[in-house]
Amino acid sequence: MAPDPKPTLHRNRLLRLMSADDRALLEPHLVPLTLEERHDFEKPNRSVKSVYFIEAGIASVVAGANGQKVEVGVIGNEGMTGQIVVMGDDRSPNECYMQVAGAGLSLPSTKLREAMDKSATMRSLLMRYAQTFTIQATYTALANARGSLEERLARWLLMAHDRIDGDELPLKHDFLALMLGVRRAGVTVAMQELSSESLIQNGRGRITILDREGLEETANGLYGTPEAEYKRLMSGRD
Repeated sequence: MAPDPKPTLHRNRLLRLMSADDRALLEPHLVPLTLEERHDFEKPNRSVKSVYFIEAGIASVVAGANGQKVEVGVIGNEGMTGQIVVMGDDRSPNECYMQVAGAGLSLPSTKLREAMDKSATMRSLLMRYAQTFTIQATYTALANARGSLEERLARWLLMAHDRIDGDELPLKHDFLALMLGVRRAGVTVAMQELSSESLIQNGRGRITILDREGLEETANGLYGTPEAEYKRLMSGRD
């Protein structure tokens, strides 16, 4: 993890949505970082010392029980880690880590709390963002309970595509299996099905999105509502 020599605040959409006055409360305390794959942001039931505004890459929020783990949400440059801090607590039973390497801006949790205490507009914005993440998590639960593996995979690829530049995703089948809570063999079969329909191209450790509209159809309603709610709740000012 190394400092980014050329920090660019406006790569994060939450920071762009803040007023200049609100952003000024945070800027002196933001530290730009390169975030490697598997960089840990939060450990289960441990105090969250810093939050991160993601600028590039994808972070995963993962729940676990009895040795089993499944992803419950993803975060890219539309948001931040540490929603639990926004909501007034300091720890969660979930873990959060980087799954696609990128960059971000770290901020001590104490500084975020101080800024939210000073600014009602910042507090409102970040609470609305926390709500959008909750909606995303509820649709993940719906997808896991009702969606076929192919539908769930299509949804996940669309969510990842939303959070990267370009059409290539650096992802391996075993990692996708962990994220979706299924066996690797199941992911391989689902990938082959999406490839046979010319929706994706599946290479070694890399997936290329070929037909986004086709993936949305394959997701069968599991993708779209959380994304629309993000636009509504964040007032479309981005």
